[in-house]
Amino acid sequence: MKMRSARRPGGRMLIAGLVTAALVVPAAAAMEQAPARPESAPPAAIDFRQVVQKAKDRVFPAVVFIRCLTESHDAGKKVTQEVSGSGVLVSPDGEVLTNWHVIDKAAEVRCLLYDGTHYHADILGSDKDTDLALIRLRREEGAAALPHATLADSNLLTEGDFVMAMGAPWGMSRSVTIGIISSVRRYLPENSEYSLWLQTDAAISPGNSGGPLVNTEGEVVGINTRGVMAGGDMGFSVPSNTIALLLPRLRESGQVQWSWTGLHLQPLRDFNRNMYFEGTHGVIVSGAEPDSPARRAGIEARDRLVEINGVCVAAVTEEDLPEIRRMLGLLPENAPTPIVVERGGERLALELTPRDKGRVEGEELDCPRWDLTVKAINQFDNPDLHFHRREGVFILATRYPGNASTAGLRAQDILLKVDDREITTLDDVREVHAQSLKQLPGKRRLMVTVLRNGQERLVVLDIARDFERR
Repeated sequence: MKMRSARRPGGRMLIAGLVTAALVVPAAAAMEQAPARPESAPPAAIDFRQVVQKAKDRVFPAVVFIRCLTESHDAGKKVTQEVSGSGVLVSPDGEVLTNWHVIDKAAEVRCLLYDGTHYHADILGSDKDTDLALIRLRREEGAAALPHATLADSNLLTEGDFVMAMGAPWGMSRSVTIGIISSVRRYLPENSEYSLWLQTDAAISPGNSGGPLVNTEGEVVGINTRGVMAGGDMGFSVPSNTIALLLPRLRESGQVQWSWTGLHLQPLRDFNRNMYFEGTHGVIVSGAEPDSPARRAGIEARDRLVEINGVCVAAVTEEDLPEIRRMLGLLPENAPTPIVVERGGERLALELTPRDKGRVEGEELDCPRWDLTVKAINQFDNPDLHFHRREGVFILATRYPGNASTAGLRAQDILLKVDDREITTLDDVREVHAQSLKQLPGKRRLMVTVLRNGQERLVVLDIARDFERR
């Protein structure tokens, strides 16, 4: 089917024709009232199928099918499993953009290209907060340049623009689906700390994660990350402008290196909390973490933050929050930054010194024969446990059946002692675990002290039975 169309900047198209006008004026009246205009040539007809095909051909050769061997500790023991996802080549030397959750805890990464060639890949950098990762194909020096895609300006998108989601759904190598942009500024609570999302009705299924979202000009406007399997097609992509901002950091240091201030922010028009503040400037401070840079700077709850490093800020609705959080997160760590807050009608000039956010997820360890896995407490990944113990180790999972579950140990128990050895790090657990296995079969019982819901408990762990040899 052919459709007449007019093209706007950035590849967006207005579909014309096939629609009658809502207001019809009689022809005679129109001739009498309308001034004479010079005749102009009608817009050229565009076959939309050709537009889609051309855009697809520009990017499809850069789509990568990714398979990873990952190590999971969620079952109370280390389990190696295969996961698959998608990616897109963004440089001729083999750099591939994908999602953090595709390559998380990967021991091996393999990539299949459009022409059937395959490579192992190394992880160059990743960021859990924005769910982005950068990997590089292992290729010989001097190898031929690879087809790669270019990033577009996602700020040029508007609702209704046609887009294509490319990737490898359900592990089926590669595919393309078409739809429109449903929202250019979608805020997802708990998942929009530093970036908004592009929402699309182009089908994004499991396995599409990490694949490109492409406009009608054959440019990448986002990386597909989330999909909804019930209630209709609804998918979410990381905007290309967020990617362009963070990609150099992933290349240079392997991480974004977010700074942490401990600030909790609230928009001026907070519909969800039914709270509304006067004015349209600034953003409300709803609170600050204990012993955080914000607390040390003297920032208080209900302050109105109006300037950061000389730049005026405003968050009228929740969609404006990620940009301010990103601005704070990209401040140089351990460097005083001037800020201005309004409190009680007065403007106060303060200095905020962010610190390095560091890891947002603790490392994990498998403890065979104890039949449990442990994980380091992390302020951002385990805030409830961090409240009780700022540095320590907790039980991630117990195997069932197994010695730990039989003894009554539970997930989320914080390890305090094993026999007389105090536990503060994974190395402490690693050493006492190795020692306990050397003492078998002579000594088979361990006295384990844990903190559960703020209360200490003493548990006898009998490791005599080997559940691996049942």
